[in-house]
Formats: sequence, C-alpha cells, structure tokens
Amino acid sequence: MVNINLLPWREKLRTQRKREFGMAVLLAVLATAAGLFFWHRYNEGLIEYQEQRNNYLRQEIARVDRQIREIRDLEKTRRQLIVRMKVVANLQSQRPLVVHLFDELATTLPDGVYLDSIVQRGKAITVQGKAESNARISAYMRNIEISPWLDKPVLRIIQQKSGKQGAAVFSLILQQVAPKVEGDES
Repeated sequence: MVNINLLPWREKLRTQRKREFGMAVLLAVLATAAGLFFWHRYNEGLIEYQEQRNNYLRQEIARVDRQIREIRDLEKTRRQLIVRMKVVANLQSQRPLVVHLFDELATTLPDGVYLDSIVQRGKAITVQGKAESNARISAYMRNIEISPWLDKPVLRIIQQKSGKQGAAVFSLILQQVAPKVEGDES
C-alpha cells in the first residue's frame, strides 16, 4: 500500500476554513459595529432634531410671552386713559355747575339778605351772611328749596346782632344738585 499523506491538504483546508470563519466573524463584527454606529448616529440625529424643535418652541413661547406682556401693558395704559377720560369728562360736565351755583345763589337771595362767605366741600355748601330779619332768612330758605340747582337748606346758626335793629347773623348748609333732564338716565 501506498502511503499518501492527506494531512497537508486537510491542514490547508482547515486553515482556509479558519481564515474564512475569521473573515466571516470579522465581517459580522464590522457589520455589527457599522450597524451600531449608524443606529447611534440615527438616534443622535433624532435627538438633535427634537432639540431644535424644543428650541424653536422655547423661542416662540418667549415671543408670545413678550407679546402678552405688551398686551397687558397696553391694557393697563388703556384703563388709565379711560380713567383719565372719565375724570376729564366729569370735570367738563361740572364746569357749568359753578356758574349755575353763583347764579342760583344770586337769584334766590331776597332783598335784605347779604352773604358774607360761601364755602363748598363737595356738594355741601356753607353760606354765612346777615339779614334784616328772620323772615328774610325764611324766604331765602324757601327760595333755595324751589331752586332746581340747590336743595336741602339747613339753618345752623341764627343770632340777633346787637347794635342794628333786627339785624341777624346766620349760617346755612345746603346741597348743590344738578337738575334731572328728561331722557337723562345718569
């Protein structure tokens, strides 16, 4: 029998298979590493995209917050302007009241009654004066009650002054009112 040594062939085949297996393992490792690398890059891209969206939302929220603050400031300014307009309108509506007050004080004053001082605090008016008699003071109070601009006369003090016959010093408190105009609901 012939001795044939098949070992080198088997040995070559085994080393070739080992090499192929090593290459396959290396390729599998490289493919897995590449897959993991691309998977990692893909996730980083998703995270970066979401962070960009979050930053955009933060910027828009900040812009809207600034607009809300501006709107609140404008509303505050608007309210202040409305209050000022009401004050001006109120002052404008009360401008003729002083004229009517002095006109009514003059027209309601009967002969023989003289006013020394007039003090107004809000709607209350304090009038001090002199009269020739108590009847003239009563006539003055009746004229005030009839007046559309004056109301509620209350006699605080009446004193007879010594020296002049029948002269009386008096102090009255009365209210200033605005007459109601038909159709006026205020």
